[in-house]
Amino acid sequence: MVCDAFLPEELETDRWGRALGPAERAHLALALAYAPRMSEGEFFSHITAAVILGIPLPYLLIARSLLHVSVFRPRRLPRSVGIRGHEAKRSLVTTMRDERTGLLIATPAAVWVSLGRQLTDPYDVVAAGDAVARTWRVDSPLATLADLQTAVSAGRRVGVAAARLALPRVRTDSASRTESWLRLTLIDHGLPEPERNHDVYENGAYLGCVDLAYPGLKIAIEYEGEHHLLDPEQWARDIARYEALRAAGWIIVQITKADLFDEPALAVQRVRAAIRRRA
Repeated sequence: MVCDAFLPEELETDRWGRALGPAERAHLALALAYAPRMSEGEFFSHITAAVILGIPLPYLLIARSLLHVSVFRPRRLPRSVGIRGHEAKRSLVTTMRDERTGLLIATPAAVWVSLGRQLTDPYDVVAAGDAVARTWRVDSPLATLADLQTAVSAGRRVGVAAARLALPRVRTDSASRTESWLRLTLIDHGLPEPERNHDVYENGAYLGCVDLAYPGLKIAIEYEGEHHLLDPEQWARDIARYEALRAAGWIIVQITKADLFDEPALAVQRVRAAIRRRA
């Protein structure tokens, strides 16, 4: 998606401080540009509301998406170039004003349920739920697990079946889409569910936080994204952290994007081999 619309500097990161990707920046800029033209009663929903809230979605889904704008029945659907219009029921959807952008959007729990239709992989539905319900290192979640349960139970609508299946797998302490995918991959290949974002202490000294862990076995599973290519200082800190963990007897299994998305069975084999070493 190409967009010349202006995006304020303070919105170039999400609410957790992570830099937005190019598709997210372009989509958010389009939403901000369209907002002054919105009719009374229109609000952003589905993929657009997810981008506004910072809910992680696959790159291509955002890049290929029109702006999603909803109205409550019986108002007429918005019909403009680049807009995907939706009708909403007041019994199923409520709205709120996003505090960061000032845009009127569907509430996070309702947005999550709507993504059940937009997301083709069940892992992404769980990952989106993880982001909505996240309590780890945030002041408050976008929505609680109880909110998600209420939204799922509110009534039949497009996407609710996928959300209902995903809800028992949603966790409140996952920090990224890739961490969620890695956790689910390990579980679905028969391994125990690892702890998420585990803080490691040794003799009272803090050694760092690891993405996933089997603490009793001193095994850490780390997802290696592209940050080491973009942020040499962070990569240097990660190396020092790994050295401290290994010195304390931890096994570090490093999983790359290619491992996770192209060869997940091989990634699981590496984790399973580490578990055997501790057996």
